[in-house]
Amino acid sequence: MSTNEEKSPEEIRGEIEETREELGDTVAAVAEKTDVKKQAQAKVEDVKAQASVKADEAKAKAKELGDKAKAAAPESPAEAQALAKQNPKPFAIAGAVIAALLLWRLLRR
Repeated sequence: MSTNEEKSPEEIRGEIEETREELGDTVAAVAEKTDVKKQAQAKVEDVKAQASVKADEAKAKAKELGDKAKAAAPESPAEAQALAKQNPKPFAIAGAVIAALLLWRLLRR
């Protein structure tokens, strides 16, 4: 690097202008970081975008589960009755749980 005595005035002016531009960029970056309102708005927008993505994922999952439930559900009461006759344990357990809950509620009064 050359010393100041060996630089031409144009080189010095160029360095000064470059330093001013760098300083301007630095000041702008510091001002942006200290703008709390702008930072909060950016964070809100980020959270909104993440929530939107999560909501879309949840809707898709709910639709998928709904489609699976429709496919697995019996189409008529006769099919449901036949299914209960083939495997009565889940229905008996569900009935016992419901009866226990009803009895518990009645006794709490």
